[in-house]
Amino acid sequence: MKRAMAAVLLVLLSLLVHSNAEEEAFDVRQHLSTVSRYGVVKGIADSSFVPSKIPNGCTPIHLNLVVPRASASAVAFGMGLFSGKGRLGPGRHRAFAVTSESRASDTKLRFHDCCQNYKAFKKSQEPAVDKLKEPVYDEITSALRRRYRLNFTRQDTTSLWFLCKQEASLLNVVDQACALFSPSEVSLLEWTDDLEAFILKGYGKSINYRMGVPLLEDVVQSMEQAVKAEEEKHAPGSYEKARLRFAHAETVIPFSCLLGLFLDGSEFEKIQREQALPHPPKPPQKRNWRGHTVAPFGGNNMLVLYSCPANTSNKHFVQVLHNEHPIPMPGCDGTDFCPLDVFKERIVAPHLKHDYNSVCNVKLEQQEQKPVASKLSQLFRWMFSLGNGDKSSLDEL
Repeated sequence: MKRAMAAVLLVLLSLLVHSNAEEEAFDVRQHLSTVSRYGVVKGIADSSFVPSKIPNGCTPIHLNLVVPRASASAVAFGMGLFSGKGRLGPGRHRAFAVTSESRASDTKLRFHDCCQNYKAFKKSQEPAVDKLKEPVYDEITSALRRRYRLNFTRQDTTSLWFLCKQEASLLNVVDQACALFSPSEVSLLEWTDDLEAFILKGYGKSINYRMGVPLLEDVVQSMEQAVKAEEEKHAPGSYEKARLRFAHAETVIPFSCLLGLFLDGSEFEKIQREQALPHPPKPPQKRNWRGHTVAPFGGNNMLVLYSCPANTSNKHFVQVLHNEHPIPMPGCDGTDFCPLDVFKERIVAPHLKHDYNSVCNVKLEQQEQKPVASKLSQLFRWMFSLGNGDKSSLDEL
């Protein structure tokens, strides 16, 4: 009997030690969805994916970059890029220009501000998203009440999670608000944020990313111009080698979706057929859509155009990197290094069937025209009624 009790205690002790070790290994900073530090999550990548080996003789001839945080980041990026290459100050900086469009008309980087149908869709869906999140918040609120014997409300839980994310991402503090939640609770809260980003900014609705078609067109156009400059043997320095764009996560997330990133092959086929995708599965199930990977602070997409020797199967290839890691493209058979013609045919062309105006404004214009037509019909009815002796007043109009 004593031996049996000792064995049970030993098992319980080992389980407790294992549980504590798991909690110590859990880094809350890696579970903050899109409110994640770039340096903390940059190294998180799909370990099962083996990047392509660039063929010998292939050289990059053009770079497209999309990076969040807008103009201030563009300046910081430029200062770092040109440091030591100019004659300005002790750092030998070089002068450069940053151009910016009006947020009210910039359909390439701030399409989410210009797309009226998207703004209407987002406003209509926000209550439904809150409803989806409520059961998780209610479950965690009940757990907090039991654990701390305080009358927590759902709003308290929401505020504490917000505070946790700000403390952990901005101040690197993880032992205050974040310490109130267990690792499993943090994982659930992270999932609710990922779910919201998926529905309102990602694959949840095609308008979320189809409004970014002008950006995709611009990226492809710059590649084609680089190919033309190479074929015409333009002198170095006379043509564009890179196009660097700085916006926000609201730009990076839709652009990632336009490329079909973070999908498997069957899911990619669904979005090509305009079919809806299921929501990211709830923990502990594994999911590809993770906010900290899709759009952390400073997250970025890079498309590198390569020129390869004439004896290769294709002359030009596109390599896609996300947060500086090569990433598979389902539209290119799961590779990160795709022939330019295949990239344009399978990934780009299906989206270009959708004009920005038809995606964002046509329905709105039709709705605006209806009241005008209605007023005219009322006016004609009134005019004809006068001829029939009807004394109806124009006040009705």
